[in-house]
Amino acid sequence: MSTSSERAAKQVIVMRKDLNMRKGKMIAQGAHASLKVLLDAGSRTNHVFVLAAWPALAAWLAGRFTKVCVAVDSEAALDAIVERAREANLPCAVIVDSGATEFHGVPTKTCCAVGPAWTDEIDAVTGALTLL
Repeated sequence: MSTSSERAAKQVIVMRKDLNMRKGKMIAQGAHASLKVLLDAGSRTNHVFVLAAWPALAAWLAGRFTKVCVAVDSEAALDAIVERAREANLPCAVIVDSGATEFHGVPTKTCCAVGPAWTDEIDAVTGALTLL
């Protein structure tokens, strides 16, 4: 097996395309998901945020910061990816939009971020999805 210094890390943003979101809305939702993974992994005391980096996160932050955007066709498909990611113990964050600007005020799951994690581990969960 290769060492962590030889492995590539990435993050995958999984976006629901059935919602027909505006491009700007999709970008904002994906950015929320990407950041939420890190915020969920950290802790805040007063005005200090501490992020305990796992090896793949450290490699990702120090490397190319690779992100890939893929699509699913439904909320059920998004939920299935989230479930598979969590079963594989991969960092994962789901975004539920409040519905203030789209979705007629109805809170709606829009996307998730999987990783940062080792590329081979993420590909086992998201590798069959099509690029957005």
